[in-house]
Amino acid sequence: EVQLVESGGGLVQPGGSLRLSCAASGFTFRAYRMSWVRQAPGKKFEWVSSISTGGATTIYADSVKGRFTISRDNAKNTLYLQLNSLSTEDTAMYYCTKGQWGSVSDYTAYDRGQGTQVTVSS
Repeated sequence: EVQLVESGGGLVQPGGSLRLSCAASGFTFRAYRMSWVRQAPGKKFEWVSSISTGGATTIYADSVKGRFTISRDNAKNTLYLQLNSLSTEDTAMYYCTKGQWGSVSDYTAYDRGQGTQVTVSS
């Protein structure tokens, strides 16, 4: 059974930073591209970033480029997202997804965890 457990979210002031983690189990983590997506209250899912199986290739949504960094540790079966220079527009539930690459039309087609809440507020 695929399990994805996100953690690391919280309340942070504008300009602050957070590091999100996603612990994966139940599948061969190193064999799958992975992504982070987010969903703000009342809004659709938004793709944030993706990383290749070995971690050498990463892509980002324009809205987070230069501020967020995706990475992975295949030895630990863990995906990360470093969030810097956070703004109130980054407030959302953040999810990791298995196998997704870039923006997609159907986010329900991909396994994801329960999410971790990021709230940016002064």
